[in-house]
Amino acid sequence: MDLKNRIDTYALGSSIPDGLLFDFRDKENPEFYLVEIELAKHDFYRHIFPQITKFFAFFKNSENRNNLIDKIFHFIQQNSEIEKRFKDYSGEKEIYKTIKDIIENSQNILIIMDREKEEIYELMKTYTDTWDKMVTVEILKQYTCENEIIFTLDPDFEEIEFIKPILQNDSENTYSENFHIEGIDQKIVNLYEQIKESVLMFNPNIKINPQKYYISLRENKNFAYLETRKRKIRIVIMLSPEEAEKIIKKHKINKLSEGVQNFYNGPCFYINLENKNDLEEIIEILKLAREKQK
Repeated sequence: MDLKNRIDTYALGSSIPDGLLFDFRDKENPEFYLVEIELAKHDFYRHIFPQITKFFAFFKNSENRNNLIDKIFHFIQQNSEIEKRFKDYSGEKEIYKTIKDIIENSQNILIIMDREKEEIYELMKTYTDTWDKMVTVEILKQYTCENEIIFTLDPDFEEIEFIKPILQNDSENTYSENFHIEGIDQKIVNLYEQIKESVLMFNPNIKINPQKYYISLRENKNFAYLETRKRKIRIVIMLSPEEAEKIIKKHKINKLSEGVQNFYNGPCFYINLENKNDLEEIIEILKLAREKQK
């Protein structure tokens, strides 16, 4: 959504992004992004850093969030094409509540640049609760040959939620379990603790391995990857969907593209967990994945 000329600076804490992105690929857990387009030649500390810092402040201010929600809602109401598309994605849910729920539960910043900016990755190591958790960087390049123009986006946004943990894994692991559970709903913390306790009953020597974007469960090999969100846990499990269907009956099995499975070095799928309901089958499938990876 390009609302740059329709949103006053007050709505976003005195700073306006280049676009707003609602990602409905997972309709049960849509994502929201403030989108900022930058050139690597821009001065980082005078231009990029202040802009992104204002976005962090915006997300922490409930009054500003509500103001933006109102602006987006009125924009959608005034644009019949966008309203129809939004309803197609959100289903029968009321639009205003859908917008509010997404922005309250998913707070991301997407920076699109023409090449990498080293300062961003340095800040990710320093400010783990903001730059590290909330900022995603995409590199957009243009290639021209005669009358043909090709654009590339790295990493592919269709797969960014899954492949960025592999692409940007930090060899100097300074991450802890607290890094992943800080600021999330207590029921999700309790859910994580229950999964962890159950897994360690398989074998107390299983390694609970916090990395930058996930917590992996590992014995001889990684057999699952847990990513905590404010109101859910997403688990990538190292088994084929066909194997999972024999056990998983009450949760949705989400298939991954061949490219994503290649990044994880084997057949895998993911499941979203929001509560402890029917957790027994999740523990059972984790046990099977662990045995397969021995």
